[in-house]
Amino acid sequence: MKIASWNINSLRKRQERLLEWLAKEQPDVVCLQETKCSDDQFPELVLSAAGYGSVFHGQKSYNGVAILSRQQLRDREAALCGASEDPQARVIAATIRNVRVFCVYAPNGQAVGSPAFQYKLQWFVELRDCIASAQKFFRDIVVCGDFNVAPEDRDVHDPALWRGAIMCSENERAAFRTLEQVGFRDTLRIHHADAGLFSWWDYRMLAFQKNRGLRIDEILASDSLAKRCTAAGIDREMRKGKDPSDHAPVWAEFSNIGP
Repeated sequence: MKIASWNINSLRKRQERLLEWLAKEQPDVVCLQETKCSDDQFPELVLSAAGYGSVFHGQKSYNGVAILSRQQLRDREAALCGASEDPQARVIAATIRNVRVFCVYAPNGQAVGSPAFQYKLQWFVELRDCIASAQKFFRDIVVCGDFNVAPEDRDVHDPALWRGAIMCSENERAAFRTLEQVGFRDTLRIHHADAGLFSWWDYRMLAFQKNRGLRIDEILASDSLAKRCTAAGIDREMRKGKDPSDHAPVWAEFSNIGP
């Protein structure tokens, strides 16, 4: 099973890019963030014609998450476990075969110490509790998305410049590590230890061309699934070309997935 995650930064704007990429790469599951479209605008029929079923949770112009799958999607949940609603459209989950898939778009936090920053840290607490709860019912879980955290200095093009800044502060990194502490592994780091692997580059100042980026998009796998992760990477090519998203897709492959 090949699972990919991509902050597409407006699905309607980049629909053709997505369809071309799906046809070329043929991932089994895709988690999308920042779809930026309400549910009635989501191109469900177009994606179905391309061979992908979908579950989605969106709002007009902001945020929005979706899961696409070539196999049946079951038990859709458009909120963190037990929450009555997700008004910012940041979370959606579904079961594919016997894998519980969470697609998340973490808050940015705006500035360290701000109310938005405190909200971000609390959101990570709720995410940790949610996936820990899901472990009572599912052995195999993946949590995919834009976490808006560069976990370590090797995930930052200039650690000295970014030290203590939003997405790189120690409080945010500690919040991200709590997900690993409840039994999840960063699949890219299972296979690649090197620095300089990024998934996001600012549109400004030739950041992509100079590879001045951050790795803030991750696919986390429960320990049982991480042991069957056979490959992982970043599709950097999708950050090139006309009018790209500022994020590149990240992906991981898993063997021996049950029915």
